[in-house]
Amino acid sequence: MRIDIWSDLVCPWCAIGKAHLDQALLAFEHAEEVTVLWRSFELDPGAPAVRDGTYSSHLASRYGTSPRGGNALVGRISAAAERAGVQARFDLARPANTFDAHRLLHLAKERGVLDPLVSRLTRAYLGEGELLSDHATLQRLAAEAGLAEGVEATLSSGAYSDHVRADEAAAARRGISAIPTLLIDERHVIPGAQSPQSMLATLRRAWSRQGE
Repeated sequence: MRIDIWSDLVCPWCAIGKAHLDQALLAFEHAEEVTVLWRSFELDPGAPAVRDGTYSSHLASRYGTSPRGGNALVGRISAAAERAGVQARFDLARPANTFDAHRLLHLAKERGVLDPLVSRLTRAYLGEGELLSDHATLQRLAAEAGLAEGVEATLSSGAYSDHVRADEAAAARRGISAIPTLLIDERHVIPGAQSPQSMLATLRRAWSRQGE
């Protein structure tokens, strides 16, 4: 069974969705036969390298709400993150352009350390206030995740740009416009950070329908 996950490293709901999937897989009878593939999706392709302002003000601007509404959104996400066991420090979070970080994920996939790098970059952004558009930061975090060779060369070139664009084009062809979106065996879609119980039910249903 294959699960393709379109997500962005600065998407808190994606981190929550991954935590829910991990919980679902713990209870899934065939978890050892599941392969998870991370697919690139930029929430804000035009984002600057560094964005000024607080996280709540960024959300308020993005969703066209008031400062109070932005604070309410942060509160809702924080509560969901806490329930999922995801550390989220929105007082530290620094939204930024993630294109280069996504390029590194494709290098990590080739080197067999994709999951560790996704986890490290997500934790660095959500819980540690790291800037994922900064090349020196990305090099350090990649090394911590077990990826050192080729990182500097990748970041200083346009390597894997086509891979990122291909993932985003695949999302567009499938009508995916929000993340996280999980696609199981090219047939079964899990939109959003659904509960572990809901994900488990979909996994079992997808397994039972293999070969149909």
